[in-house]
Order: sequence, then structure tokens, then C-alpha cells
Amino acid sequence: MRVRDALAWSERGEAPPVRMHAEASPYQPYTAAELAGLRHWATHLSRQQRTDALALLGLGAGLGLKPKEVAASRGTDLRRPSTDGPLLHKGVERLVPLVARAAWDPVLGELAESAGGGYLFRPGRTVEYAKNLIGSWSLIHRPPRDLPAVSVGRLRATWIVELMRAHIDHHLIAQAAGLASAASLARWQHLVPPVDEVTAARLLRGPEGR
Repeated sequence: MRVRDALAWSERGEAPPVRMHAEASPYQPYTAAELAGLRHWATHLSRQQRTDALALLGLGAGLGLKPKEVAASRGTDLRRPSTDGPLLHKGVERLVPLVARAAWDPVLGELAESAGGGYLFRPGRTVEYAKNLIGSWSLIHRPPRDLPAVSVGRLRATWIVELMRAHIDHHLIAQAAGLASAASLARWQHLVPPVDEVTAARLLRGPEGR
């Protein structure tokens, strides 16, 4: 392409064509109603299907894990340093402690206790990760028609946007998500509503001086 551009310029005096660059299309987060519906659906599945569904939802929306990290997670990776402390994921490399969101802490704790040293998702498998491991499960186990399919990418995006809406420092979110920089979060910024005047004033004013 570069040779063609050079020849076109030298022979016909044509400027090189404009290079088109498509922006990466990020996963869209689930709405609060969709996520609640998926969780309700998952809890009413039978036996192993229920465990697998809750593991996907909890590891994605509760910890923001990537598909390979979800597949590799074992029960022993989730630890609670103290009895009343938060649940941490120790099986992935992050620059900051990866803490489970409070809404998913109890269910992830129960799943980890039951799984022990086994995988949290599809514990009967012999390989850590296969290309269609999660995708094939989602194709077979479809929620009711009024709910979207289970997608780890969308669950992770839901986790990220929830943290952004809570006005958590973007650099901290990027570190917890395992992103190269906070610049990656810009693709979801349009989903974060602006703060109201009272909240803006409180955040800008800061704590009382001593």
C-alpha cells in the first residue's frame, strides 16, 4: 500500500488516500435490570448449571475478570484475609488488591468454599482453557427471551462502568482491571452520567481542614 501511494504521487500527483481507522467497539454493559434478571435466572437453574452460571456472573460482574481469568479461577484463588474482611482474588496479577464487589461477595465466597481446589466454572474439565469453553456454555444455556445472553465481556464492562459511576479514580480502575492505562476507559465515559451540583461541590471541596 505504501509503494502504491508513492507511485500514485510521483506519476499522477495524487495525494495518498485517507487512512480509515475503525474505533474499537467495546462491550456494552448490562443494565441493572438485565443483570438482576440474569442473576435471578441463574439461581433457579439446576445443580451444576446454577454453579456455572453464578460463577460466570460473579467473576465477571463482581471481579471484572477476563475470559481466560474466569476459566482459570479456582476456589482456592478467592481468599478472605480476615473473618469480616473483603473477599480477594489472589489468582490473577494486578497492581492493586482485586476485591470482590459487595453485591457478589457472599455468592462468590460460597462458590469458592464448595469448589475448593477445583475450577469455579465447569469444574469437571481437564484443560484450563479452550477457545469455546465459555461461548459454548452460553449458547447451550440461554436465558428467557426477555434477557440477553451471558457474556463475560459484557459482565466485565458492567463492572468497569459501575466503578466509573461510583467516581472511583480511573487510574485505580485501570490497575484493578489489568488495563495498560486509564485511557482505555474513555470508550465507556459516555455511559457515566455527570454528577449533580451538590455532589460536584462536595468532591471539589474535599474534606474539612484540621
